[in-house]
Amino acid sequence: MAINIDGNSIDFDTFPMFKTTDGVAINGKITASEFIVIDLSTMFQGGVSGYSAGGRNGGARNTIDKFPFASDASATDVGDQTVARFNVSGQSSAVSGYSSGGMSSPGYFDTNVIDKFPFASNANATDVGDLLSAIRSPAGQSSTVSGYVSGGNGTNVIQKFPFASNANATDVGDLIGTNNSDSAGQSSTVSGYASGGGPVAVNVIQKFPFATNANATDVGDLTQIKGSPAGQSSEDNGYTSGGGPTSNIIDKFPFAVDANATDVGDLTTGRLRVFGHSSLASGYTAGSSSYSNIIDKFPFASNGNATDVGDLTLGRYGAATQQY
Repeated sequence: MAINIDGNSIDFDTFPMFKTTDGVAINGKITASEFIVIDLSTMFQGGVSGYSAGGRNGGARNTIDKFPFASDASATDVGDQTVARFNVSGQSSAVSGYSSGGMSSPGYFDTNVIDKFPFASNANATDVGDLLSAIRSPAGQSSTVSGYVSGGNGTNVIQKFPFASNANATDVGDLIGTNNSDSAGQSSTVSGYASGGGPVAVNVIQKFPFATNANATDVGDLTQIKGSPAGQSSEDNGYTSGGGPTSNIIDKFPFAVDANATDVGDLTTGRLRVFGHSSLASGYTAGSSSYSNIIDKFPFASNGNATDVGDLTLGRYGAATQQY
């Protein structure tokens, strides 16, 4: 059986967040007597795969990598973005991955492109809209219905675009300050977060609501000042890993209350300009400014160090990340 979301037909076998009312995952056909509960609260996490789109190694790249969450394995090249770029933000709907903003090369110019690619098949991205302006180094967040692009070089604007249709982004609020770039993005079921960043590295954790258009507020601090860290999200906590100057620290902060982060583990190596993915059970940190291809994994269920579980197809930094 399949349903239609975001204009796409979805096979229940593909998505573990589709369950029967008794909580049993659907495998194969279902009977008419079974009621379906669609849990859309975990679009910021994935049950199948993590994606890394674009990035820089010598120049801007357009590669879309995919690696599995079920087993520890290296990534494979599954498509291309419409524009080769780095310092991009990533968003995820239930069926599609999005890459927005970033810097292209040669020429090194900022872009306003919002790309979309399907999760159901390996395919190239298509251009589905524009940001308010061309920006690089924003943070990305995802609600169940919209993608968010927060900050970026020279701006504090929070932008929002819909998943249900292809459309341009709109201005829905502001981050704190006037220049918010290179922050890590996290998403809870109700709020978007931007933590750390620059251009002068900071330790601030900012939060803005998904239910209404509003400005962000300062809700806590990371354990250290971090520029260009990676962001991950579990059901209950946000994580900020790595970042400058070459930190290996994994920070965790709660979604239920506004509070400072705590140090809960270490990456395999200290790395700057990393990017993050989130499965239902683990956080992943990949890439670096030194063009590392390492994919690190750390658990959500307990505080612990990361392990090296695979490689990107190409070492790089500044990629957009998605998960399904």
